[in-house]
Amino acid sequence: MVTSNTGWLQEVLVLTSLLANHSDFAAVDTSSPVPSFSPTGTSLQSQFTVPASADVGAAVIPNIHDPEAINAQTVCPGYLATSIDVTAYGLQAHLSLAGESCNAYGTDVSDLDLVVEYQAQSRLHVKIKPSVITSQNESWYMLPEAWVPAPQQEAGSVENSDLSFSWINKPTFGFNVTRKSTKEVLFSTDGSKLVFENQFIEFVTSMNEGYNIYGLGEVICGLRLQSGLTRTLYAADAGNPIDGNIYGNHPFYLQTKYYEVDQETGEKVLLTKKLDPEETTSNYTSTSHGVYLRNAHAMEILMNPTNVTWRTIGGIIDLYFFNGPTQPEVTSQYISQIGLPVMQQYWTFGYHQCRWGYHNWSETEKVVNDMNKFDIPLETIWNDIDYMNHYRDFDNDPERFPYDEGAEFLNRLHDKGQHYIPIVDSAIYVPNPETEKGVYPVFDTGYKTGSFMLNPDGTLYIGQVWPGFTVFPDWHEGAAEDWWQTTMAAWHEKLPFDGIWIDMSEVSSFCTGSCGSYNLTLNPVHPWFQLPGEPGNKIYDYPEGFNITNATEAASASAASSTQAAAASMTAASTVSPTSYLRTTPTLGIRDVNHPPYALNHIFGDLAEHTISPNATHHSGVQEYDVHNLFGHQILQNTYAAISKINPGFRPFIIGRSTFVGSGNYSGHWGGDNASKFYYMYFSIPQALSMSLFGIPMFGVDTCGFSGNTDEELCNRWMQLSALFPFYRNHNDIGAVDQEPYRWASVIEATKIAMNIRFQLLPYLYTLFYNAHTKGETVMRALAWEFPNYPSLADADRQFFLGPAILVTPVLIQGHTAVSGVFPGLVEGTDVYYDWYNQSAVCMPSKKNTTIDAPLGHIPVYIRGGHILATQQMAMTTRDARKTDWSLIIALDISQRATGKLYLDDGASITPNATKIVTMEAQLGIDSGVSRLRIDVDVDGEFTGLDLPLGNVTVLGVPEAPANMSVWVDGEEVDAFIEYCPVGKKLVVSGLQHVLNGRVWAKKWSLTM
Repeated sequence: MVTSNTGWLQEVLVLTSLLANHSDFAAVDTSSPVPSFSPTGTSLQSQFTVPASADVGAAVIPNIHDPEAINAQTVCPGYLATSIDVTAYGLQAHLSLAGESCNAYGTDVSDLDLVVEYQAQSRLHVKIKPSVITSQNESWYMLPEAWVPAPQQEAGSVENSDLSFSWINKPTFGFNVTRKSTKEVLFSTDGSKLVFENQFIEFVTSMNEGYNIYGLGEVICGLRLQSGLTRTLYAADAGNPIDGNIYGNHPFYLQTKYYEVDQETGEKVLLTKKLDPEETTSNYTSTSHGVYLRNAHAMEILMNPTNVTWRTIGGIIDLYFFNGPTQPEVTSQYISQIGLPVMQQYWTFGYHQCRWGYHNWSETEKVVNDMNKFDIPLETIWNDIDYMNHYRDFDNDPERFPYDEGAEFLNRLHDKGQHYIPIVDSAIYVPNPETEKGVYPVFDTGYKTGSFMLNPDGTLYIGQVWPGFTVFPDWHEGAAEDWWQTTMAAWHEKLPFDGIWIDMSEVSSFCTGSCGSYNLTLNPVHPWFQLPGEPGNKIYDYPEGFNITNATEAASASAASSTQAAAASMTAASTVSPTSYLRTTPTLGIRDVNHPPYALNHIFGDLAEHTISPNATHHSGVQEYDVHNLFGHQILQNTYAAISKINPGFRPFIIGRSTFVGSGNYSGHWGGDNASKFYYMYFSIPQALSMSLFGIPMFGVDTCGFSGNTDEELCNRWMQLSALFPFYRNHNDIGAVDQEPYRWASVIEATKIAMNIRFQLLPYLYTLFYNAHTKGETVMRALAWEFPNYPSLADADRQFFLGPAILVTPVLIQGHTAVSGVFPGLVEGTDVYYDWYNQSAVCMPSKKNTTIDAPLGHIPVYIRGGHILATQQMAMTTRDARKTDWSLIIALDISQRATGKLYLDDGASITPNATKIVTMEAQLGIDSGVSRLRIDVDVDGEFTGLDLPLGNVTVLGVPEAPANMSVWVDGEEVDAFIEYCPVGKKLVVSGLQHVLNGRVWAKKWSLTM
């Protein structure tokens, strides 16, 4: 898996002999130089192309698909508990093997320690680890709290906890976690065996049929995890395969149980079937709880019909149970322990435009100018790897992206209130020792300081990414942290960027093993695959239905792609499925980290394929096998520290690809390499909702799709949908068609409509993020979370709430001009909804699942009754939008009341000098026999930066005009224009700019009429 050497500077001495014998390179003819491909326009030079075989690992069959696989539950003995020591805060016990060792997928651990802690009223901790851990037992690597916080003992005890731990020894050790207040068993291993080996741990919890589990990401699938799904948690640069393991790893799930309540006796019966959407919901209730396994090793969770089986190939069992008993409480309890989401700067909620394929500063700035020409707001322009000098981090191409020209461009951006963000990859180019000495100080400094990962023999581990053979930062070392921060600061001095985009952080490598060892004189090398945008590699893949909506263009594309199709078929024909698989047998006391005996259902099979090998070694001696899933998390931590030093006192803005538990405390996340397909637009919703559970609310996807060609209809729909996501960015592949929103007239119009909604909601969205940052609340919400007693909504993921007040129901199917949706509580008479556009109440449908008209260019958006929204107006940037007058939209509920909250600060500081919280209440009632409207506003805090005029107040759901069409503010009658619309039952009060001295949030006030 890894080629050892005696130092990278000596590699040139053995290059010739290695080329003749190295299996990865022997078939390559090096007698003639291979011309480089340069999609970014970098000058051509001779460049070696790494063969495709370099990125092919061993043929591994996943254990779950292997007919020869051992069933550990059948052959292993389990454990027995002895020496029980109970205290007021928990218990400790010794676990010993209940029989002869099975050594199914490793070496059995004969003695374990069990520790149970009642940490808080709502949290229980269960830890099982080897009784004796030696330097030879690396697989029991303890996850450092400095990287991933561990919940600590608080004021919990056996007496005050609502969670109860019990254990049995019949026939072997098992345990139950029960909620005392309801007697619900939340987690039970009773009836299964605990398996604990040096490379394999298994425990099983029983489940009711039809269970509802959410989380266990990151995965592209529906929100509710289906029985039969195997969730693999192993970071992979795999694009976005459906149901496969991809970038992030979050071993946490939320479980919701629904109960049918007997209206006469009050007895509750667990619901195990899916309800018809039209069935009444008045007889149901629910509870929720959360389970978190604090383990960063590769693992699988098997969603079986009546149980969930956890399997990990290392570490320990470190379980935390969160009582809830509602989804908001579970989420808050979990996120408050792993790290509350970072508060974002206000400007980050503007619109972001990116493209792999902006070839120079002029082209980049033209996009900015074109957005302005079409009056489309643009907050931030991004550059992908195009800006790099031969794809090298922290090094701009001197001809296409020179620093002096870039600094002038960024000055123009900043003067207009706009921003700039470049990409930074996760691997560092290694210069050719023969021809490139001193050309890349970024590597030289990192090498001298020992900042890069190693082979087991202490030499540099050298993989391959975009620039060629590369090394990878060792985040376990303080030297690497200092080097990263210093390097980023030096780059910022030349290019004053406003945030960072971290990519390839799984960590990705285009070869299996340390393929660059002994081969550095070939650098820079070209990856084995043809890069998008290179000659002959045009993308002709379009969304479904493209031939219907774009017949002429579709015919042209079909003819042009015929040659590629033939080539693809030849490639497919040459791919032969293996006739045999690599299976490894455990060797007692020894770990096989490259090919562990238990084979995960990994998207690539071999754990080393398309990433760095499990036996790559940190300077501390820890192998990548034990910490692979942490690389993406740690690069985000170090980037956050770097930007904090560059701009002290200001909130860093980072978007990263690979995440782990707690990554939201440092960055946001985008959905990765999706495709320009309608179904990927749909999957963006459950992906975003799952990220809400994981504490990463700053989430969005590549709008209009990354890979493949988008088209007008798809981009029209997607630009509107993403406008209601927290992170709003359009980004696509270099070989695909242009997809900036101004490319189609209908997309321009649709984008402006949706952006107008977004801009009005920015103060609301910002307040939601404040609540997430301070209390662990979710921003995007599933319908089931807002309506926990509606079992029919358990798997609803084609609609969503933005906070509690905004319901979004997008069209997600090609060619459709209507969408099916529900208005929870409307038929039941508990809730009312108002159409965003005409502000009238939604009529009562004959069926819960109703059809909503949604022609192209229209995204159905509704305000839920009971909420007050403080809004501002759309402008070309968020800076200018924050200077506009305020308005209030008051959506009355069925009791004709509404409340709202607004958080205000400078929008940038980590610790603002002053803040302000505005609380709003409204009520329409009868006073002395006369219909009266009263609005009360309370103000707490000293921030004055947004004390601007109040333009108007719109009240929705007013059944009749007020008896007296006069307006009083703080008891004094004021001049205002009043309009009542009986058809829409809407009351509008305008012309209020002069009231309150033009400073609406300066003090508390009331308005009556």
